Amino acid sequence: MKIAGSTALVTGANRGFGRHLAAELVARGATVWAGARNPDTVNLPGVTPVRLDITDPASVAAAAERAGDVTLLVNNAGVSTGADLLDGDLAQIRLELETHYLGTLSVVRAFAPRIAANGGGTILNVLSALSWFTFPGVGAYGAAKAAEWSMTNALRLELAGRGVRVAGLHVGYMDTEMASAVPGPKSDPAEVARLAVDGVEADSYEILADDVARRVQSGLSGGVAALYPALCRPPA
Repeated sequence: MKIAGSTALVTGANRGFGRHLAAELVARGATVWAGARNPDTVNLPGVTPVRLDITDPASVAAAAERAGDVTLLVNNAGVSTGADLLDGDLAQIRLELETHYLGTLSVVRAFAPRIAANGGGTILNVLSALSWFTFPGVGAYGAAKAAEWSMTNALRLELAGRGVRVAGLHVGYMDTEMASAVPGPKSDPAEVARLAVDGVEADSYEILADDVARRVQSGLSGGVAALYPALCRPPA
């Protein structure tokens, strides 16, 4: 995948990590459509705003008609409600699933045929280390991201014969508004954006942007004992 000369659409590009991704793509010579529910909030030079609410099928269809020249789709738009799985509002949990899983799938279904018709290209799904690991307070988000990860794997297989590569970006917390209340170290979103675009250009299927993602992935083969050791300790 050559970024220079490509045409990209980034969802949720008006702020946070999406804005950094759009800026990185512009800097590397891509033509960039910047998707946002309110395109008036897109203030990044060099991009073309497009109205896009990934949970609204009509909005997705309209965006696909307008930005039909896309060869790189970046599914970044997301939400984090902090809903607890046992006691949280089911409407909030449903919102997470409808955004990260069904919303992302809706965008892929609209744009994948166009990417294929344009000669092929890449879809990058912005996932998370929380696709593989969870803890109290992020249950709804982690479940939605795990579903999106599984979907990403299935789409890789379904689109491989159509010239469309599907990549996934796994990263821990980044220093963005979404993670503003999270204590501890966070990755620089501009650096993660650079690594993500590097991975796309290298035709990587799986892009691990930081030590958190690499550490969690390495623990998957160890099962529950490796990821959640406290559950497997003998009682005191």
